[in-house]
Amino acid sequence: MANLNGFNANDVEPNSTFEPIPAGKYLAAITASETKQNKAGNGSYLELTLSILEGAYQGRQLWARLNLDNPNATAVKIARGDLSAICRAINVMQPKDSTDLHNLPLVVNVKLKKRADNDELTNEIKGFEPKQSPETSSTHSSSSQQKPASDGPAPWKR
Repeated sequence: MANLNGFNANDVEPNSTFEPIPAGKYLAAITASETKQNKAGNGSYLELTLSILEGAYQGRQLWARLNLDNPNATAVKIARGDLSAICRAINVMQPKDSTDLHNLPLVVNVKLKKRADNDELTNEIKGFEPKQSPETSSTHSSSSQQKPASDGPAPWKR
């Protein structure tokens, strides 16, 4: 039993309920990691906590569970593929510990999934990508064409 002596709910704003964030790509970082036993007790998974770093959902957290130790070979293959994507996204190719993955920005592709137990929507991370520089992301937009800095000769002709 926990001692709550001295706590007064009148002095603390209650937490509001969180709805899942909309599907999309978000800049995030892994802020915590922990190995946990799976439900069946015959394996373990690496649980990663990711925090969104910018935008309207800054500070919101998402979780990824990687079944790195599991009797199901397909589950392990998927988990190892996700871990490889994370490592490539943050440029840590041979991590020695899960803390090597912490606090490095990457882009997560978030989807909405209906839970089987209560039919509520929940977030699920479906991909990990490297953070793009602002210059890189702006050049991929087909609607924005880069304009020359001046009307003078091209830089290689100066």
